[in-house]
Amino acid sequence: MKTGYIVFAHGSRIESANEAVRAVSRELAPLLNPSPVLAAFLELGEPGLEAAAAQLAAAGAGRIVVLPYFLTLGLHMERDLPALLRSISEAHRGLEVVAAPPLDGHPGLVQALADRARSA
Repeated sequence: MKTGYIVFAHGSRIESANEAVRAVSRELAPLLNPSPVLAAFLELGEPGLEAAAAQLAAAGAGRIVVLPYFLTLGLHMERDLPALLRSISEAHRGLEVVAAPPLDGHPGLVQALADRARSA
């Protein structure tokens, strides 16, 4: 089964912030090759999660893994993301849609913060 990935961020009125998420998605793509990787946004950025999922489904993905670009399990992760996943599943019968946990708790996050601290 072909898997597609979506890096899912909140979105911002500042387009350079949205472009930074798209850049992360492009950098991630070779690591997950041959699976496609798209960026998507909850709001204030395009495409939305449902549009990105539709694009992957149209390209033949039978499974989509949503990678939240969120630090913690907050309201968007607990309420909004599950509702969007249900909507996608209803719109694309037979498509498996799952979400990875937020970044909080990943050991690489501590290292990233340490790197930032040393560079400040």
